[in-house]
Amino acid sequence: MSNVLPRWLTLALLTLAALLWRARDLSSRPMHADEANQAVKAGILLETGRYAFDPADHHGPVLYYAVLPVAWCRDRRTLAELDESTVRLVPALAGAASVLLLGLLALPLGRWPSLAAAAFLAASPPSVYYSGYFIQETLLTTFTLAFLVCARRWLAAPRAFWAAAAGVSLGLMQATKESAPLLVAAAALAWLAARRHPDGPEGRHTARDLLIGAALALAVAAVFYSSFGENPGGLRDALATYGNFAARLRAGDTGHEKPWWYYARLFAWQRSGGIVFEQAGFAALAVAGFAVALRNGPPLLRWAAAYTLILLLALSATPYKTPWLSVQLVPGLALLAAGAIAALGAAPRGRAFAIAIAAAVFAMLSFQSVRVSSTYAHDPRNPYAYVHSSPDVLKFRGMADEALRRFPDGAIRVISEEYWPLPWYFRGLKRVGYWTRPPQDCDAALVVASADLADAVRSRLHGAYSVSYLGLRPGFACIVFSRTP
Repeated sequence: MSNVLPRWLTLALLTLAALLWRARDLSSRPMHADEANQAVKAGILLETGRYAFDPADHHGPVLYYAVLPVAWCRDRRTLAELDESTVRLVPALAGAASVLLLGLLALPLGRWPSLAAAAFLAASPPSVYYSGYFIQETLLTTFTLAFLVCARRWLAAPRAFWAAAAGVSLGLMQATKESAPLLVAAAALAWLAARRHPDGPEGRHTARDLLIGAALALAVAAVFYSSFGENPGGLRDALATYGNFAARLRAGDTGHEKPWWYYARLFAWQRSGGIVFEQAGFAALAVAGFAVALRNGPPLLRWAAAYTLILLLALSATPYKTPWLSVQLVPGLALLAAGAIAALGAAPRGRAFAIAIAAAVFAMLSFQSVRVSSTYAHDPRNPYAYVHSSPDVLKFRGMADEALRRFPDGAIRVISEEYWPLPWYFRGLKRVGYWTRPPQDCDAALVVASADLADAVRSRLHGAYSVSYLGLRPGFACIVFSRTP
């Protein structure tokens, strides 16, 4: 017991520290367009209780429903009352939970290696950055780790409870994002590749347990996609989303095309505008863990090596690439790095050296995480601030409020083919309209126009206006016409 308690206590403290770090300042970073789009959907669900899954370039419903208990606890009841801290607290909580789950998954590697794996995930730059991003990726990582922990427990000692828990986790994965089958397939193929013996799990009720797990996975996914039974058509749409996802991965004209080595470079070293972003020490430790796995490493390490390699190859093979997908690679890399720590610690007098190496890598990851999530949080040179909103978006609401103070019966017009995240910042305002082309009458208390439409909008304004220039995101400027008395 004396050895077990400190490990659990340390893991709990590490999880708490990860939560505090991820939740330290969730409101200062401008909302990304994708975040804003999903936050508005969550706000509508919160305010009206209505949600219908849309398979056209939207992800699963779990993220939106997960906002509800957090919003209720913070006494938020409408879209207007919802704020950045409330919605971003959802991925922050999930990110902290993933630290605990990875520590549990890594237990077969040993006490200190399991803590090292959890620590690496807690300090990982992509994991920290996207734990403050209101998108599905962090939740998907957490549910995947929950599924893996439960599946490993069931494989070690088949019990209906672990099969049921794995099934629920799998259902939550499916209802979070359409890329879940890729993760499940990678995990299953890795298990087959890492086995020393062809036999499967032994138990009197293996078939029953598998049936329970599969039934619960389908039931959980169906409950969310059908909006808890209020939208049966969501079940049909849930199947359609996988076709859309596959088409997106194959497409070569989405604007998200990257070279095959894109994810490998994210975890290595790169210089952008004179700033170095790197995880070279972590990557080197993971490569060392991969070598240990190949040299008759423990089963979990062999599985992690196969899983990470399969997932990396699958993600690298498609032209469609975004930095938030790299979050799914972090747990496998952390397990491999922890495997290297375990191998170093097993050598004569190697434990102190292994702990020193782990501490150095953790310190470097922490330093980089501070840079990407605080110092350069929305800097276009930051590889994780992907087409991020300009800090200027924080000024739009103040300008709108001032315009409506001067003209209480006025309106806000947004005239642009691209306007997110503005609907989030204009939430709660009564008279806001959006046009992709200039209408005949463009007059309003405040008019926001994209630069390419500004001349056409100006020609259709009849009152007196002052002009301001604000950025929506890198390379996309808006002209703001504020009506003057």
